[in-house]
Amino acid sequence: MSLRVEVTKVTPFQQNCSVIWCSETLKAAVVDPGGDLDKILGIISKHQLNIEKILLTHGHLDHAGGAAALARQLSIPVEGPHQDDDFWLQGMEQQAQNYGFSGVEVCVPDRWLNEGESIHVGKEKLDVYHCPGHTPGHIIFHHQSSQLAFVGDVLFKGSIGRTDFPRGDFQTLVNSITTKLWPLGNKTRFVSGHGPISDFASERASNAFVSDAKLASA
Repeated sequence: MSLRVEVTKVTPFQQNCSVIWCSETLKAAVVDPGGDLDKILGIISKHQLNIEKILLTHGHLDHAGGAAALARQLSIPVEGPHQDDDFWLQGMEQQAQNYGFSGVEVCVPDRWLNEGESIHVGKEKLDVYHCPGHTPGHIIFHHQSSQLAFVGDVLFKGSIGRTDFPRGDFQTLVNSITTKLWPLGNKTRFVSGHGPISDFASERASNAFVSDAKLASA
């Protein structure tokens, strides 16, 4: 029994959408379906998956823009992010206009997620951590047994999320990384919202914003 993952890049922002599933049951979830639903549906069909839910790390367009349409098409619920991102989801259509996207709908999650809760994908459990800073309601999902995290736009290989959006805050984001992510262990690999997979050990060694050396000299 294990968690399997296939990542595809969606939207002009090249956002990493992850299809994750339990290898024993083939029950699955889609993490951050920002758009390009044909790509996501292709993965689902290829692996003959039974999609149970959509998981959102936060409310930005490139992560949540396709959630409402996919939920309606597959008759599945949307879970996450934390309720503090409700204003981003309610403003989804305005976000779409700002960036020239079409066919985007307001997303109303069926379940908000909070620190300390967990979600299940088949027989696999992922723990939820509230990691504000990029957005106030940003969450991440951690699969303990495979030491894998889905961190949205909190942390990237070599960088961190932007904090110049409404209700973003640089120090809050740094605190989320150091108090929520680092304790998950240096061996933890992570899928970020953009760019390649990395691991916490590498980021603590060389990340330009949150390496141990950088923070020690701050």
